[in-house]
Amino acid sequence: MATAADFSVKPSEIDPIDVSRKELYVEDTWQEAFRQLREHAPIQWVPESEFGPYWSVSKHKQIQHIEALPKIFSSAWDKGGIAISGSPELLEKYNMREPMFIAMDPPQHTGQRRTVAPSFGPSEVADMKAEVQQRTAELLDTLPVGETFDWVQKVSIELTTGMLAKLFDFPWEERHKLTEWSDFGGDVELIKDEGNIELRLAKMQEMGAAFAALWQERLANPGKDLISVMLQSEAMKDMSPEEFIGNLILLIVGGNDTTRNSMSGYAYGMSQFPEERAKLEADPSLIPNAVQEIIRWQTPLAHMRRTVEENTDMFGPLMKKGDKVVLWYISANRDEEVFDDPDAIKVDRPNARRHLSFGYGIHRCVGARVAELQLHTLLEEMGKRRLRVNVVGEPTRVPACFVHGYKRLPVQLSHY
Repeated sequence: MATAADFSVKPSEIDPIDVSRKELYVEDTWQEAFRQLREHAPIQWVPESEFGPYWSVSKHKQIQHIEALPKIFSSAWDKGGIAISGSPELLEKYNMREPMFIAMDPPQHTGQRRTVAPSFGPSEVADMKAEVQQRTAELLDTLPVGETFDWVQKVSIELTTGMLAKLFDFPWEERHKLTEWSDFGGDVELIKDEGNIELRLAKMQEMGAAFAALWQERLANPGKDLISVMLQSEAMKDMSPEEFIGNLILLIVGGNDTTRNSMSGYAYGMSQFPEERAKLEADPSLIPNAVQEIIRWQTPLAHMRRTVEENTDMFGPLMKKGDKVVLWYISANRDEEVFDDPDAIKVDRPNARRHLSFGYGIHRCVGARVAELQLHTLLEEMGKRRLRVNVVGEPTRVPACFVHGYKRLPVQLSHY
């Protein structure tokens, strides 16, 4: 039995709080629930939820430690994977086989990640800069100033979907399908209803068929896109259809929902903290740090999940083999022991990079640099045009505990 007293927590002092309830996110009222958990029950057993029982982990230090121990806390897809919604029972009942490298343990994870990682390396990302800059500039120049429009649709979705289409060399005129597939692939609420499960499976099969056709094209005429990279690698060239679909879901949801909601978080967050916005407008050198702070504050994926591989009491309470463990990044990024005044955006926050929005350890987001590049470029191009986003109505938020983001955000642009 694994133990490590340094990371132990006191027994839960409060009744279980189920922070997987979608109401907390659609109403944006999750902050107090997690504050209570961090203070009184950093690791708490939640015996009942719509996703089944789970351990809720809400502190930065314990989450990092769990992420660093993949032999004890598994990400494997066949044990439940990386979202609270996954379960071996659902897998068996609906044949929901979607293996992806983020939902694998070493050594299989290692080979597949090494295949994809070079496409997101420093030199590759640097090569993307000019095109990202051009597409961002062109889009911003089409936006109306002084008229209300939906920032999510016009800016966040358009920029991130365009980047995905380029990474996959996906048909440009059909790029809207990537957004639709991403929305279905990342929606944990769909597993609560049999009809929605079937609909999601159908959408994932549709996606798989479209990419299978591209795979055949690239076999004959390979390029530098992600599909060509996968089919030319020893670790991924012989993937099963289910594994192919699983990795597509990972790359599409990871590359779309996360960056999309950070861009929307920038628009919404800067309107909530106008003094910080003024600071950023006055000093563009703050942009790199502001990018990290916005990603911290927004936390576009609220959680990741692990499954206990062996009984452990390293944190105090006994976690048993097979237990579901939910790591609440959204709470770790508001941990008062790590971040001063954590609910506020501070564009010059000295330790903004300590956020866990990209995860930690072997599963840290492989596309983090691309996400940062896109957000950095958006802020930079907004600054060049002296454009300011003004939120003019309440956002419509994603009603779920996994993707933490916005469905609609009414805004107007002005000059400063």
